Amino acid sequence: MASGAKYFFLFGSALGIVAVLHAQTTQAQVQTGADSGVVSAGKGNPYRTAATLAPRIVSFDAKPSTDIKAGEMVTLVWLAENPTRTTIDPEIGTVSARGSRQLTPTATTTYTLTVRGAGDTTLTKTVTIRVAGRDAVNVAVSAAPKTIPRTPDGKPDLTGVYGSSFLPAAANRKAEGPSPSTEARGYYGAPAELKPGAEKFRIVRAADDAGPTANCMPLIGPQAFSVPYPFQFVQNARFVVLMHEYPGVFRLIPTDGSPHPVDPDPAWTGDSRGNWEGDTLVVDTVGFNDKTDLSVFNHSEALHMVERFQRTSYDTLHYEVTMEDTNVFQKPWTLSRDFNFRPEITRIDEFVCENNRDYGKLFKK
Repeated sequence: MASGAKYFFLFGSALGIVAVLHAQTTQAQVQTGADSGVVSAGKGNPYRTAATLAPRIVSFDAKPSTDIKAGEMVTLVWLAENPTRTTIDPEIGTVSARGSRQLTPTATTTYTLTVRGAGDTTLTKTVTIRVAGRDAVNVAVSAAPKTIPRTPDGKPDLTGVYGSSFLPAAANRKAEGPSPSTEARGYYGAPAELKPGAEKFRIVRAADDAGPTANCMPLIGPQAFSVPYPFQFVQNARFVVLMHEYPGVFRLIPTDGSPHPVDPDPAWTGDSRGNWEGDTLVVDTVGFNDKTDLSVFNHSEALHMVERFQRTSYDTLHYEVTMEDTNVFQKPWTLSRDFNFRPEITRIDEFVCENNRDYGKLFKK
């Protein structure tokens, strides 16, 4: 695999990845004063580069016209880049970064597209639909908070899609909370403490290293939730299924009280067993192989991971992971972060790394 990050931008399904190309092109145009075409995002991990890019509202329009008669239908069409959350008010709420919605306003109404992104940036754009003979009315922008859904047995229902491209670290945490970890981007928690003699497990990457996602192999723990692709829960009384769009892996997690195998065969994602502690789903995983990593550390087959998932509000999923490896860490290492619920997405997309080549030669310098 060639070094550099240029090949990443050709197979990603997340809109934010496509936006890296646009943003880099815009930067080149500013520097050269001309349209220089698509250029490389530079060396190193492309997700880290993309995560720093500001959001952008490309368009927000009404078709076929902003002037309609009572009873006529109009279609709102929008496109945003690099968002962490996109909403349209009044009434519509959270939407995907790109989409359309058919409406039949009963009165003249101003719709506001709000896009939030890196660096706590917030952008807005409005479209007013004028209904002939119907004066504008005051419409409440914010609806009452939604309650956390529950399953028939009373457990919080985690079913749905979560995650957001380049979600800021623990976006919903209070300012006085713990400092972000220095060794796992996007997470809160103290740095890991290696055992004496375990420095060989620390990963030191060259400046032009494309990062651990370059080979499209399975990810675990902090890594699995650090890429700008969503993940999805499907929940019933006996199992919780956790599926990651990137790199197309899943876990079937029994919640029926069954134990781990006595001697599990080492696997990429290990053997997971779940149980409920109040409103928190606790997932205990053992039986890993040693081919994955934990953000900036390798691990051994002795890795034991405990993850906690709690839906702290309708819109927020809190994730906490504790990693223990007696061959690597002096003591268990805990990290946490929050993720957005994505009600506008009904399912994650198919993701297949079928042709992960270096397309650098196709990019203009």
